[in-house]
Amino acid sequence: MKQKYSTDEVVAFTGITHRQLQWWDEQGIVVPDRLGRNRRYSLEDLAEIAVLQQLRHKGVSLQRMRKVIRFLQKEMGKRLYQTVQSSANLHLLTDGKRIYLETSEKQIVDILKNARQPILAVCLTDAVKQIHADMAGRKTVQHAKDLVEQRKRA
Repeated sequence: MKQKYSTDEVVAFTGITHRQLQWWDEQGIVVPDRLGRNRRYSLEDLAEIAVLQQLRHKGVSLQRMRKVIRFLQKEMGKRLYQTVQSSANLHLLTDGKRIYLETSEKQIVDILKNARQPILAVCLTDAVKQIHADMAGRKTVQHAKDLVEQRKRA
């Protein structure tokens, strides 16, 4: 049987208020199991609550938070906790209006707009480092060719 956490434990772990947990349950954002009248939260629920709490502090609306969780469940085919456990690093990026999911160093998906249209990221630092490495490699190859030519002449 999986570990379940009480409302008090969730509040202690995440810093969320009792009222906020109740509201999210009523709105269908994070719906815990019930044992009588008591809410019982799974580890998966805790992971989602922690992410939602961070989004809330960044000024993300309830409607957008709901979209984020639904997107992750729909696109990834599993809950947030399982997605993170089976994936490389995932990052949510937000300016308070838009929310993006960085799935790799080279792909960022706009969750609130068109999940099928990724934004491709270009790391400027990596591009510059690659140019320097390529140029250094060419200089080394050219230097070796020059030495061979000099030896042939000698």
